Amino acid sequence: MEIRRALPQDIQELLHCLKMRSKYAVLLVFVVSLVIIEKENNFISRVSDKLKQSPQALAEANGTEVSPAPAENGSLASLQELDAAFSQLRSHLYNITLQLAGDGEPGPRRHVLLMATTRTGSSFVGEFFNQQGSIFYLFEPLWHVEKTVNFLPGGASAVGSALVYRDVLKQLLLCDLYILENFISPAPEGHLTPFLFRRGSSHSLCEEPVCMPSTKKVFEKYHCKNRRCGPLNITLAAEACRRKQHVALKTVRIRQLEFLQPLVEDPRLDLRIIQLVRDPRAVLASRMVAFSGKYETWKKWASEGEAPLQEEEVQRLRGNCESIRLSAELGLRRPGWLRGRYMLVRYEDVARAPLQKAREMYRFAGLPLTPQVEEWIGKNTQAPRDGNGVYSTCKNSSEQFDKWRFSMPFKLAQVVQDVCAPAMQLFGYKLASSPAALANRSFSLLEEAQPAWVT
Repeated sequence: MEIRRALPQDIQELLHCLKMRSKYAVLLVFVVSLVIIEKENNFISRVSDKLKQSPQALAEANGTEVSPAPAENGSLASLQELDAAFSQLRSHLYNITLQLAGDGEPGPRRHVLLMATTRTGSSFVGEFFNQQGSIFYLFEPLWHVEKTVNFLPGGASAVGSALVYRDVLKQLLLCDLYILENFISPAPEGHLTPFLFRRGSSHSLCEEPVCMPSTKKVFEKYHCKNRRCGPLNITLAAEACRRKQHVALKTVRIRQLEFLQPLVEDPRLDLRIIQLVRDPRAVLASRMVAFSGKYETWKKWASEGEAPLQEEEVQRLRGNCESIRLSAELGLRRPGWLRGRYMLVRYEDVARAPLQKAREMYRFAGLPLTPQVEEWIGKNTQAPRDGNGVYSTCKNSSEQFDKWRFSMPFKLAQVVQDVCAPAMQLFGYKLASSPAALANRSFSLLEEAQPAWVT
């Protein structure tokens, strides 16, 4: 009975110790506690065996008089109850440890960055993480930085923009969403803003408690899709980010992988980088539709040949392909700081086998793929033909990913092939030698993805 009276005090001291320690100390104390419990269980088992063998001798040693049968039965019953109590204690300690270490969620906190360029299918792939309920997902928050801070392309300005993007990204991954208040225009008032870019593309910003009642006469430029919410409360959004188990962010504004090394090495982050690429011929074809006004020269040259392409435009295309290639080459070399933190994915492979690629990406990130994600993929990759809008994430992916090749003029494809050949070779995109080859569906423009890309 001495063990039973001492047990509550020991538990209180142990729990107090658990609460006062950090996450890693908590886990260490938990392991030590289990060892102690196992030793106590072994001790109880030995005592139980002795009682079975000589109950009368134990009674005499304690100076008590009991009849053999009741003493044996009573002692065994008490020991069985105590043994059950230890089992419950072990389970209780495990639950407490999970709560203290991660709000009841098993596993470490992960941070996922989906790194891409415009019109590569990043919005569609980003939904793979947006649909997972334990992930706080942000869609293109660096858009505000680009619109507020003006950088000239190339040279020192390109480096400066990369550093600003990186520092803002770090704060966002750490759930410091207040950093965006420096870039949102007009500036938020009282941490409230109706102008967060594409808020509706992030489930975490459109669910309780972040979704506040809508306010009359308040214009919301970017509103939630499936429910009416008032202006975004950045404080509530930051708290929701901290409550979620993981954080994921999609951006098309970071292209230099080497600038992300401080984030990968930051002990507060467990960052996994997924670089999404797409056939540059398909990217150009998609941009000419989505951003029609910016590609008038390209369209006139492709259709009429009257307006020659300016060297500046061709060099911009070359620069985009080279920055993507250099980042991918760095990732595939697996330097020590990036080993196990980088994954290269082709959009075409996602379009052909979305569920398989989703599983690979989740496995790489160390996250569980939930039934909700699988259900969304099933519903949104078999869409009817009228559901394939320019900005839609609902597509018949297996039919859409190479549709561009049947509408792109061959001479336009040749320009892309000439300036982006090194990147295309790295990513396994075959060159088309003639208009017939480009439009021939039986001629695959894809080589098999290298196994190293998904490890």
